[in-house]
Amino acid sequence: MKVGTAIARILKIEGVDVLFGYPRNAVLEAAAKEDIRTIIVRQERTGLHMADAYSRMTRGAKMGVFAMQHGPGTENAYGGVAQAFSESVPVLVLPQGYARALAHVPDNYNACRSMRDITKTAEPILRAQDTPAILRRAFTALRNGRRRPALVEMPWDVLAEDVGEVLDYAPVVSTRYGPDPAQVATVARRLVDAPRLVIHAGQGVHWANAYGELRELAELLAAPVSTSLEGKSAFDETHPLALGSGGAAIPGQLRHFLDSADLIFGIGCSFAQTAFGVAMPGHVPIIHATLDPADINKGVPCEAALIGDAQLTLVMLVAEVRKLLPAPRDIAPVAEEIARVEQAWLAQWLPLLESGDAPISPYRVLWELQRTVDVANTIITHDAGSPRDQLTPFWKSITPLSYIGWGKSTQLGYGLGLAMGAKLACPDRLCINVWGDAAIGFTGMDFETAVRERLPILSILLNNSAMAIELDQMPVATQRYQATAISGHYADFARALGGYGERITDPTQIGDAIRRGVAATQAGRPALLEFMTAKETRASRL
Repeated sequence: MKVGTAIARILKIEGVDVLFGYPRNAVLEAAAKEDIRTIIVRQERTGLHMADAYSRMTRGAKMGVFAMQHGPGTENAYGGVAQAFSESVPVLVLPQGYARALAHVPDNYNACRSMRDITKTAEPILRAQDTPAILRRAFTALRNGRRRPALVEMPWDVLAEDVGEVLDYAPVVSTRYGPDPAQVATVARRLVDAPRLVIHAGQGVHWANAYGELRELAELLAAPVSTSLEGKSAFDETHPLALGSGGAAIPGQLRHFLDSADLIFGIGCSFAQTAFGVAMPGHVPIIHATLDPADINKGVPCEAALIGDAQLTLVMLVAEVRKLLPAPRDIAPVAEEIARVEQAWLAQWLPLLESGDAPISPYRVLWELQRTVDVANTIITHDAGSPRDQLTPFWKSITPLSYIGWGKSTQLGYGLGLAMGAKLACPDRLCINVWGDAAIGFTGMDFETAVRERLPILSILLNNSAMAIELDQMPVATQRYQATAISGHYADFARALGGYGERITDPTQIGDAIRRGVAATQAGRPALLEFMTAKETRASRL
């Protein structure tokens, strides 16, 4: 059995049913022979983004895997691996490598060496007989502890060597660990005693499938719940205790409650310092519950910490809180305050959300989108820049894993691959990516991948014919050289690639256009709706 065949069979044993990639990589053909679906993309970064979403939507039960050629293919893939690393997403990366005699020759791209800072583990296969052990280590890293990419480099000359006829491999174990019970009891008392507690939930709640436990704790304590961008949809945002999600732009009620809190309890979050995360108020004490002890005191100081799986942590906390509270607290006073502050904030934005102007307000497009689609059965993601800031504060997620939030790295074009990967994992859901005319310039050709691979996503393009958020940064370059001006007829582009494309200029046609786009996806065609929008730079940055 050749190394390439052995790797493909190990993928099958580990439950992998899709392999994303770009030739040439011997594992692509070997995987097809093992009945693993191969999806070939137009550029490596998008394939990694698809694998990223596939892991997220299945919580790693079906691991996203990407394979690419040595040299330029691996170099092109760097950004996608870095994005998954920054967002703590497990993806198995299988780059083909230079022959072993050439792997360390200067100018040859060595994936293990070059990608070690953006992977959890990075290991080359130097001897055929070591293949099972190396893959075992990689999958163990992927399925245990903090989720991040694992890389196995396959020198091209080792792929044709024999492993042996008998493959000694079984699926790796997946473990969970929980916090110190004594510390849990101390934290529970602190939460119960805090009059203005805020719970801040991150994507660890997604990975742990801890939605019910999060809601139970919030309702016991009558505590409002905010989420990080990555944690968005971990808590039903139509729930009376929901504060919404924050990134660079946040809803008014979220800022109000964080700033007036007397204790913030972070669960399943890293509290990483980033311009695209919720800024924690410096005067409020924090208790931090996270899977990774490296997160503690990394971004914010904490007065206490619980280390472990979010579900195990919340189960233990709920049990301790129940010992301290005779009955759940009345949520009505908190809910009324949330509603009052939210309505006051929303009133400031309604003129934009309901604007009848042309060019169209991007806020009007996204406001109508939310009121036109079935939100509970929709998975949506944003792109970098204005689409993220214009969508996140106002979109109310209802069901878990229905919003793919991101932002620690802000690569333009990430959202398209996420939407395609989500559609592959959840074929019965409407999957939407919202992007701008800058983002489509990076990954737009992979709309053809959606057509070819029969992944009928809905792509909402906000076209303002400019890099609007750069206008105030580059006034001279814009005036003299039109440096921030970009253009294109992207609806025509979508049709040329075999999808449904429509350009909308009249705000009264937004809803009908969305319904036509959804109908196209239901008929099996990817759809791109191009809305001609104003150069809007306002955002809810509080």
